[in-house]
Amino acid sequence: QVQLVESGGGLVQAGDSLRLSCAASPASGITLSWFAVGWFRQAPGKEREFVAAIKWSGDSTDIADSVKGRFTISRDNAKNTVYLQIDSLMPEDTGDYYCAATPHWPITRYDFWGQGTQVTVSS
Repeated sequence: QVQLVESGGGLVQAGDSLRLSCAASPASGITLSWFAVGWFRQAPGKEREFVAAIKWSGDSTDIADSVKGRFTISRDNAKNTVYLQIDSLMPEDTGDYYCAATPHWPITRYDFWGQGTQVTVSS
């Protein structure tokens, strides 16, 4: 059963921007506004890596050093959606992007995952 649904990926050019969205699937029964949400990415042939996380209230965030300055995480709890804004895209940002949810902060584990959205950045 799909619990979280990512969207917004696609084929873009280097320098472009994208905004990825993460929402709970209607059938999951998850109220995403109750959860901290993290974003991860997995480049082809590489391990999944942490990108960013945001607390349920939105007043605390954590951004990986490797993407700091280009990636912004935010949320709209009225829409039960978490966003990942990616600016100045680079070919090395290519990969599958996943969101995950957890009731914990600080985050120790994630309980729900999405199936990912693909981002391809051409040079």
